[in-house]
Amino acid sequence: MATTTLNVSTVKPLGDRVLVKLSEREEKTAGGIYLPDTAKEKPQIGEVAAVGPGKRNDDGSRQAMEVKVGDKVLYSKYAGTEVKIGTEEYVLLSEKDILAILS
Repeated sequence: MATTTLNVSTVKPLGDRVLVKLSEREEKTAGGIYLPDTAKEKPQIGEVAAVGPGKRNDDGSRQAMEVKVGDKVLYSKYAGTEVKIGTEEYVLLSEKDILAILS
């Protein structure tokens, strides 16, 4: 999946979209073997950086989002669009792609 690079200062998701800051990739295995960049898996855990206003219902009202800024979340492996803002990596995904809020 290609990463899109943006030269902006803020990103505001629309609808039921969520902007998640990716967590660091594993540097070494449980056995202590250091992994090269090509062998590292894409992380599925991140911190919510921004949320949209919510999905519109049939009557025009907005459905409240279940996640909020600062939540640590687990999301589907191949979900969303990878975005690079400055030096930070994010993924922009739909709220339905979030599997769980971690504590």
